[in-house]
Amino acid sequence: MDLVEAYESPTDSSLLKIDADVESLQDEIAASIAGYWKTVYLDPDYQLLIYGKDDPIRLQIPENGRDHAIVILGYELLNGEMTDELKGRCEAGAAVAKAYPASMLVCTGGATGENNPDQHTEAGLMKDYLVRTCGLDAGRILTDDRALTTVDNALNSFAIMQAKGIRTMTIVTSSYHQRRGQTLYNAVGAQYKKEHSYPIGMIGNYCFETEPTTDFYRMDKVMAAFQLGIVLNLPEEETAAISASLSKYMPARPTQKPE
Repeated sequence: MDLVEAYESPTDSSLLKIDADVESLQDEIAASIAGYWKTVYLDPDYQLLIYGKDDPIRLQIPENGRDHAIVILGYELLNGEMTDELKGRCEAGAAVAKAYPASMLVCTGGATGENNPDQHTEAGLMKDYLVRTCGLDAGRILTDDRALTTVDNALNSFAIMQAKGIRTMTIVTSSYHQRRGQTLYNAVGAQYKKEHSYPIGMIGNYCFETEPTTDFYRMDKVMAAFQLGIVLNLPEEETAAISASLSKYMPARPTQKPE
């Protein structure tokens, strides 16, 4: 709640409250979450790199890039097929992949959408699009075809990256979703560093510029705060309390499930 309050009412006292929270918890994961939140949500100078506007070479991924992954986050399928937004995310990821040809790619997203009788997965369709339309080598592309939320994206991606010896990553998603995606991946990364002694660093960001399709998706920082509770595996009653507290910032809930 203090993270969201600092975003909604950015004052010196709100920032000090976050620092006091971290000091009282004395936990490296909490410190990582707070520090990253300050960077992507509270720093007015933080810049998103936009596909079609910013050269991906600005990411400054190491040239050998063999232990680097370009992680492309999925988006809900429409009638079992990719939307233009998901294709845009893939095209943005492909631009990074072509700039850094030694890097691997991770496509993450499960079988989503209400009218999907063949159970097409976001990751499966994304890989096919990257190969057939974007001209990438299929051998570079790893897939997670189980994720249904951004939290799932992060948890499943980290398992894949650890298994493949990947040490750095760049997150690629839509512009309105970029900060939340990075925040959740950073939180899972802090957990992996603490629990598995396996750090995976974040190198920049790259995103497909588009507007959210619903007002609900505009509540990015609220969803980020709620999903951080899921990443931290908080007890159900605490997660419910967070949800209730955050409700004052939320518009009416849409019928579709948020990514």
